[in-house]
Amino acid sequence: MLIGRNVAKESLMRFSILGSGSGGNGAVVTGPDGALLIDVGLSSRQIIARLARVGVEPSAVRGVLLTHEHGDHIRGLDVLMRGPLAGVPVFSNAHTSEMVRRSLRSPVSWRLVETGSGFEWAGWRIETFSVPHDAVDPMGFVIERASGAGAEGAGTRLGVVSDLGHATTAVLGRLKELDGLFIEANYCPQLLAADTRRPWATKQRISSRHGHLSNDQAAELVAQIVSPRLRRLWLGHLSSDCNHPEVATAVLRRALDARSAGHVEICCASQNEPTPFCAL
Repeated sequence: MLIGRNVAKESLMRFSILGSGSGGNGAVVTGPDGALLIDVGLSSRQIIARLARVGVEPSAVRGVLLTHEHGDHIRGLDVLMRGPLAGVPVFSNAHTSEMVRRSLRSPVSWRLVETGSGFEWAGWRIETFSVPHDAVDPMGFVIERASGAGAEGAGTRLGVVSDLGHATTAVLGRLKELDGLFIEANYCPQLLAADTRRPWATKQRISSRHGHLSNDQAAELVAQIVSPRLRRLWLGHLSSDCNHPEVATAVLRRALDARSAGHVEICCASQNEPTPFCAL
C-alpha cells in the first residue's frame, strides 16, 4: 500500500536511497507525518517512479532538502516543482538557493536555513552542517524524529553526508550517536589511479580535499564515529568504473570489525535501483 499523508502511526523512521552516483542522487525518509526527499538529482520521472517502487506517493512528500547545487543532486527539481511536488517547500541555504534558481523555470517555495543551524518541520528535527566539497556551500544533515507528546521514534537519528572531500573535526562531531548513516564511498584509489579514461586533472579533483571520499577514507570516518547505537550504514556515490560494491563493502567491513562493530549492517546504494526501505 502506498504511503499517503496519513502514514500509519506504527511506521517510525524509514530510509531508502532512490539512486546514487554520478548519474543522479536522491533519497527519501518517511515517518508518521509524511516523507522528506533528500536531493532530487534524478529526472522527475525517475524520482516519481522510484518513490512508487518503495511505496511512497508524491502527496506524502512534505519537503525537499538540498545538499548542494550540482546537477546530479538537483536535476529533477524544476519539473517536480511544476508538477507532482508543486508547492512543496525546498530547504537549502541561501548560497545554494541562489545558484539553483538560475536553472529553474518554475516557482519554488524556498525555506532558507543557515548552514550549521537546526530546524523542525512536519514532525522532523533537521540539523545542518558544513561539509568540504567543490560546491558553493554544501551541507550535510542529521535527521531526527522531533520530540513531542506521544511522538513515536523520537530521538532516532539518521546522518546523511552525500559528497564529502574529507572528514573535518566538525563533521565527525555532528555524526556521533547515530542510528543510521548514509555516506559516500566514491572510489577505490587503485582503480582510480589505473583509470585511463579520466585525465590527471579530473583524478586530482576527485581525490582532493574538496572532492570525494575513497573507500579507505569512508572507512576511517566510520571507524571514528561508530558506536553500539549505529545499526545501519549505507554507502553511496560509488563510481561505476573506479569502484565496486564488493570492494567498498569489504573495506568498510574490515574497519567495523576492527572496532568490534559486527552488528552494523552495510548496504551499497545503486545508480539504477532504489534500496529497500529500512526501519531505524
